[in-house]
Amino acid sequence: MLKKVLPLCLALLAGTTALADEVEIRKGMEAKLGAKVDSVSKSGYLGLYEVYAEGNILYTDEKMTVILAGAQLIDAKTMKNMTEERLKKLTAIKFSDLPLERAIKQVRGDGKRVLATFEDPNCGFCKRLAKDLAKLDNVTIYTFLYPILSEDSVRKSKQIWCAADRARSWNDWMIDGKAPPAKDDCDTTAVSKNQDFGRKLNITGTPTIFFADGERVPGAMPLARIEQKLGTVK
Repeated sequence: MLKKVLPLCLALLAGTTALADEVEIRKGMEAKLGAKVDSVSKSGYLGLYEVYAEGNILYTDEKMTVILAGAQLIDAKTMKNMTEERLKKLTAIKFSDLPLERAIKQVRGDGKRVLATFEDPNCGFCKRLAKDLAKLDNVTIYTFLYPILSEDSVRKSKQIWCAADRARSWNDWMIDGKAPPAKDDCDTTAVSKNQDFGRKLNITGTPTIFFADGERVPGAMPLARIEQKLGTVK
């Protein structure tokens, strides 16, 4: 009987100890970083713990004697970037949680492939992305106006939102450089709500892309990779 019970007790004790360590590390790292820590877990490498805070992954040892910031953990056997893989999981969302009624909707072809973007109208990388997305077919694109660069970005976002044809106004500006109509006196609460929502998602740069499976891609993404990703999402 003891032979069966002892391993189980040891396993439970190890699990309890690991959980206690994670709690202590969370408290200690929050004190050191001056920021909320979202999660702490064992990385599975070199006895390091993975600390996820404010959209970033850091690593530390059990006693928090060192903190590795900006480090990339690469599995030497598979050469897979484990930090990148973990960030994909930790930053993913439920696509259905996006407030799509506050986005500019464009449907091309059968519209079966879906993605959403958060963009600033004065963002150069966003303008490059807009030109690439214009080449996509059989897709539905939801563009959230997310002005974070300047007051002019806020003004242009409101003007685009107030346009009779929002999608056309957006594309005219982002692709052709044609300024949106000067009118911005409609209900523009969608813009401010997008700003609040984006901050909750820790979106700190534009463009940020979300695919239907919830994967987040910060920054501009080459058209070929967008096509590839859209082809794998069911």
